[in-house]
Amino acid sequence: MEAKTKIDHVLENISKVIIGKREVAELSVAALLAGGHILLEDVPGVGKTMLVRALAKSTGANFRRIQFTPDLLPSDVVGVSIYNPKEMAFEFRPGPIMGNIVLADEINRTSPKTQSALLEGMEESSVTVDGETLSIPKPFFVMATQNPIEHEGTYPLPEAQLDRFIMKLKMGYPTPSEEIQVLNSLEHSVPIEELDTVITLEELITIQKEVRTVHVSEVLKSYIVELATRTRHDPYVYLGASPRASIALMRAAQAYALMKGRDYATPDDVQYLAPFVFAHRIILKPEARYEGMATQTILKDIIKRTPVPVERNVVT
Repeated sequence: MEAKTKIDHVLENISKVIIGKREVAELSVAALLAGGHILLEDVPGVGKTMLVRALAKSTGANFRRIQFTPDLLPSDVVGVSIYNPKEMAFEFRPGPIMGNIVLADEINRTSPKTQSALLEGMEESSVTVDGETLSIPKPFFVMATQNPIEHEGTYPLPEAQLDRFIMKLKMGYPTPSEEIQVLNSLEHSVPIEELDTVITLEELITIQKEVRTVHVSEVLKSYIVELATRTRHDPYVYLGASPRASIALMRAAQAYALMKGRDYATPDDVQYLAPFVFAHRIILKPEARYEGMATQTILKDIIKRTPVPVERNVVT
């Protein structure tokens, strides 16, 4: 499949810069192809920024970075209208959100008002400035990061805003051998500067459209809804996965199937992706937290207990 070949080229390109994080790279590309956005929660220095830059360079995308701070204003994100005395008219100066691939660094360090400005753009693919709605160029992909360790002076994202991210990922530390490879690759050069574009933006948009053509059977849709429903009725869960989560899981499964060279999604795709799509959308009851239970553990149990549909008309 031509789309799979192009996607593989992107992943191979990213692997030249990001060593040992194939799964995170695949899931990030899947989110991009599905038209979603990523929340990447991890400690500083594990390659979050480098991953986004590599993805942008691989696709020839317009890369923008927003460093979120407590004093950042919504206009610093979306842009502002400035009066031009020569023209005797206001001119719009676009903010960094008007890019193709945007790194929203340390999103939990800025105020809820500024967070909302970014999240409006993520949800609507447009921003409102001085009462005028402006479309954001396509493709549009946001990878937001947050530090899980430092909580002082932060503004945690509320559940309604977390729901805007198709997946939440963690990179984790590299193994000792992988870290040695990182040192070797950076000893005499900077790999990110040598990265070439392997697909065009037009090709990327075409692949995004192709994702929507991937077949999801009625049986598989029922399976996705059943998983979401069980999160809402689990005795340890206070707030379960929303209908938006079901849509996100279906879109992610379509993108992942295309990445694997298939024109149909399978229950295996759904099972693999469900923890990444559902976990950040679920709130546990206090007693579950007191007992030391983790959202991932509860999700794995729900997946294990939910009967897997048999697709008799699909040969895997």
